[in-house]
Amino acid sequence: MESQNTAPTNDGKEGRKRIEKMSAEVVDSNPYSRLMALQRMGIVSDYENIRQKSVAIVGIGGVGSVAADMLTRCGIGKLLLFDYDKVELANMNRLFYTPDQAGLSKVDAAMKTLNFINPDVAIVTHSYNITTVSNFAQFMEAIATGGLEPGSPVDLVLSCVDNFEARMAINTACNELMLYWFESGVSENAVSGHIQFVRPGETACFGCAPPLVVAENIDEKTLKREGVCAASLPTTMGIVAGVLVQNTLKYLLAFGTVSDYLGYNAMTDFFPKMALKPNPTCDDRFCVQRQREYLARPESERNVQGPQPEPEMPVHEENPYGIELVDDTEDDTPLDDGTRTSNISEGLEYAFPAANTSTIEERTPSTSAADSASLDQLMAQMNSLYRS
Repeated sequence: MESQNTAPTNDGKEGRKRIEKMSAEVVDSNPYSRLMALQRMGIVSDYENIRQKSVAIVGIGGVGSVAADMLTRCGIGKLLLFDYDKVELANMNRLFYTPDQAGLSKVDAAMKTLNFINPDVAIVTHSYNITTVSNFAQFMEAIATGGLEPGSPVDLVLSCVDNFEARMAINTACNELMLYWFESGVSENAVSGHIQFVRPGETACFGCAPPLVVAENIDEKTLKREGVCAASLPTTMGIVAGVLVQNTLKYLLAFGTVSDYLGYNAMTDFFPKMALKPNPTCDDRFCVQRQREYLARPESERNVQGPQPEPEMPVHEENPYGIELVDDTEDDTPLDDGTRTSNISEGLEYAFPAANTSTIEERTPSTSAADSASLDQLMAQMNSLYRS
């Protein structure tokens, strides 16, 4: 089932005024626009360009619904929403759905809410399971032609699903269509999550280093534990959705640095970052093909996501004496107790402790008077040999 609707759902005058004010937020002529202030402050070069972008969100659950809400408030041009579930009362612990929407399909409930927030956003809903053979082809067609320009692909795909099968379907489609996408997720115990920016051929796809359940071709439905339900916290969902949309905006509007992988551990407020390289022996043939294409591109065209820092120019063009400046500072300065200063990220630790300076001093042999005498005798012998 597919539907499209961009008309406001509120018939009251006060509601219309709120809608008009929200829509005006992305217009540069509005002097009170908080979003356009990003442009005036030099954060983005052209914020109104957000109106020319289209994003597909797969999975309108705890993360996907909040991500759709944020992008709508930011004035995105077009949203494609994919989900086949219905709203349940168990979903009320999230930041988006309301009790009166129980029983509606998630995409229809989301469209109704988002149209009320900002009717200028074009919203297309797709209520089907993308992992079936027939629906997968429909999903491919939707993201390949769902851009604002007729027949153009979407600018970005956001994966907010809660199972590996759907992630692999998105991975396969984006590898084949050469579409950039963000993978996101929250752990079963609801106290950690992550986002991963996948650029086919340049970074690892979801199949390059798959979880064991995928690598061993295990049916994940058999892993369901009887009587055990996954936990859900609106806080963790909101944090992951915020990080996801923040990086989405950075990519779409070309500001800041887009994270390849960013995790979140609520127990220690730890945010690990890393870069994931593609696997040359990935089972996805389109991933391997994209890797070859990426390596064949000129060096200047690689890794050009976001604004690049200006290269440092030498102070003096000529250096006839070959003088070089070398940083002789030490990262790990030993303290009196032999430990190191904390120059690494919180949550990480050194594999081995630093040597205790007092122990080193005890082991270092001192120069005795006898040693000095032996040195004088040796020098005298050398002088006599030289004279002879």
